[in-house]
Amino acid sequence: MSAPLRPRPAARPVDAPAPRFLTVGVIGAGRVGAVLGAALAAAGHRVVAAAAVSGASRARLALLLPSVPRRSATSVARAATDLLLLAVPDDALAGVVAGLARSGALRPGQVVAHTSGAHGLAVLAPAAEVGARPLALHPAMTFTGTPDDLTRLAGISYGVTAPAELRPLAARLVADLGGVPEWIGEADRPLYHAALAHGANHLVTLVNEAADRLRDAGVGQPEKVLAPLLRAALENALRLGDDALTGPVSRGDAGTVERHLARLAATAPESVAPYLALARRTADRAIAAGRLRPMDAEPLLDVLSGRDREVAA
Repeated sequence: MSAPLRPRPAARPVDAPAPRFLTVGVIGAGRVGAVLGAALAAAGHRVVAAAAVSGASRARLALLLPSVPRRSATSVARAATDLLLLAVPDDALAGVVAGLARSGALRPGQVVAHTSGAHGLAVLAPAAEVGARPLALHPAMTFTGTPDDLTRLAGISYGVTAPAELRPLAARLVADLGGVPEWIGEADRPLYHAALAHGANHLVTLVNEAADRLRDAGVGQPEKVLAPLLRAALENALRLGDDALTGPVSRGDAGTVERHLARLAATAPESVAPYLALARRTADRAIAAGRLRPMDAEPLLDVLSGRDREVAA
């Protein structure tokens, strides 16, 4: 004889105010989901279930949310009567939302929030069609998936896209996470995410490129050389904007840049194109900021254009 079906939790009326502490489920116990789940639990919310597929995700769940049971995605969605947090890869998000909506696991009044920076509310349309309330809640931070991340959440910004009626709840959730909301329009989500990726992800590439070239120059510990220089450059850029520009491009030192490019071509040709692209953009910004006169920039731009033609050939 089959076991009797457990009654499904009653749907919360769509216009009912959310309780102070929410019943939460997390789908995707990756670096972001496990940490935000733990932060919500620390703020007093009740995390009742989480979905974790890979071995690494299961280990994070055990570390950060040890008392939270691991369940299937549909079981998590059914248990999360107030807030379902979707922390899955950008390209998987649409499929996960559509699958949950088809399964009947979502309900009217339930808040379905995702942590993707690239997506807004449109990707949550299948959830909204069954009466769930959509929310995009992206933490502007890089995560390791360890308890150390919990301290890094203090004071960070969250890119939030929400219907007007959900803004108070979104602001409260961000405050509970120790952050500050930045309200991003639906159409601006790709630009918002591109800016963050350009700044953070490409910064890692740039730093490692610089470290590799220092090793090529015989420097045994490039991180010791770079650390004070890059920290000062970053702090100055955030404080002063384009007025923080220094170096040969901002001075129009065409000869120095030409020697850089010649040596890079001989030692690390794969670095020539990135150097050219950044040098051209640096020159443009230096000219626009009035730090480099157009007449002084001409020899430099000639060098960059000539090398660019060589790379293209």
